[in-house]
Amino acid sequence: MSTRSEVFTSRWGMLLAMLGMAIGTGNIWRFPRIAASNGGGTFLVAWVVFLLLWSVPLLILEFGMGKATRRGTIGSFVKTIGPKFAWMGAWVAWVATAILFYYTVVMGWTIRFFVATVSGEIPTAVPGEFWGAFNSTPQAVLFHAIAVGLGIFVVSKGVRGIETAARFLIPSLIILVLVLAVKAVTMPGASEGLAFLFTPNFSELGNVRIWLEALTQNAWDTGAGWGLVLSYAVYMRAREDTALNAFVIGFGNNSMSLLAGIMVMCTIFSVMPDAAGEIVGAGNEGLTFIWVPQLFAQIPGGQFFMALFFLALVFAAWSSLVAMIELAARILIDLGLTRGKAIAIVGGAGFLLGVPSALRIGIFQNQDWVWGVGLMLSGFFFAFAVLRYGVTKWRETFINTPDSDVRIGRWWDWAIRLVVVEAIVLMGWWLWQSRGDSAAETWALLSPYNVGTVLYQFAFVMLVLLFANRWLAKKVTAVERGGGGAEAAATPGSG
Repeated sequence: MSTRSEVFTSRWGMLLAMLGMAIGTGNIWRFPRIAASNGGGTFLVAWVVFLLLWSVPLLILEFGMGKATRRGTIGSFVKTIGPKFAWMGAWVAWVATAILFYYTVVMGWTIRFFVATVSGEIPTAVPGEFWGAFNSTPQAVLFHAIAVGLGIFVVSKGVRGIETAARFLIPSLIILVLVLAVKAVTMPGASEGLAFLFTPNFSELGNVRIWLEALTQNAWDTGAGWGLVLSYAVYMRAREDTALNAFVIGFGNNSMSLLAGIMVMCTIFSVMPDAAGEIVGAGNEGLTFIWVPQLFAQIPGGQFFMALFFLALVFAAWSSLVAMIELAARILIDLGLTRGKAIAIVGGAGFLLGVPSALRIGIFQNQDWVWGVGLMLSGFFFAFAVLRYGVTKWRETFINTPDSDVRIGRWWDWAIRLVVVEAIVLMGWWLWQSRGDSAAETWALLSPYNVGTVLYQFAFVMLVLLFANRWLAKKVTAVERGGGGAEAAATPGSG
């Protein structure tokens, strides 16, 4: 029995797995900071607009492509627009895998802080003291290894393992965040946090930066355009709907972001209203690992609620990491490896290539910056594939199938065309924002945040993939014609 014959046992199980893919640490630590820094309620208006103009169209696209081709990103591009474009599918796969290499480090951080909270290790007298003594040390490598092991453990059990994990992780995550949000809104002064987050200033809707930040947040936190949904859609049941599922994933993901925003902003305004600006501007790591312990230390039962917060982060990171590992393994399976060998290679590479980010925060920041921009190019490639195939033909062939609960109209055709424009504008804007005051600053190879480091690394990966394009296309085609190649010898969950 081949792994390709595995399917999710129910729509509920599939949706939970998909939500686990979409809901990650970015919902909990990045969204509140970005929303608060860009007008609160004004940002939310733009954010919802781009949910419909970026996230949902791409989610629909990935659902349809994965279900129709039953292949990972490389095989999907080859089957839909031809062997000349295998490198585009490989780019999508590489970017998500490159994120995997440092995302395990993030999950390791969350595990360490959860353990430290339960044991009472985190000191609260000096902000950032525990974080400073932990990050970029061999201890961070240890917890990075634990995170890799937890992710590999789930994926090694096959689709049923992914589904079982999602049935536990996602309801647990939702309950944890709901408990924290309810606690936050019942604290004195919480109403100011709610007003700060939800009161729009419509005169600021002319601020282009707010719209670009809202588009960026959608590109980074819903999983749309990453290839992750496509990889899970390979295991959809034959009569499963695509369009309705995409809307559920998109709105479900953004609902969790809103709950996280309520939780963080209400706590800040209740406990440290005078320091709200400093806390919000502390960056992702600073907000989460420096200020969160300070905030919870000042409320009754703070250690208990802080433990819930970091446990929620662990679950969010874990569920997203599982999807990244599955994507990378799916590519290797499509190239002819057994599932067991594919997972072993992904696990080994994930650990080794994540060590530099665990040992140096600057390398982590560099990789987060480079491949975060790379995601925007991935979205562009997905939209390009649809346009080359024929956008209306794609919609009628892959989306509006006889099993669809919701029929998608012509608005989607125009939304996909707009995704192309959005991706180009977004990449151009972020690169422009990252230019330095001098040529040396702009073009330094390993700067955490500049133009040169993005373009150098993009160029290197692109050249490798273009050089390997013919081999990749031939390999996935040969495995397809051979009935699965080595994959056909693997039992579900082997490895």
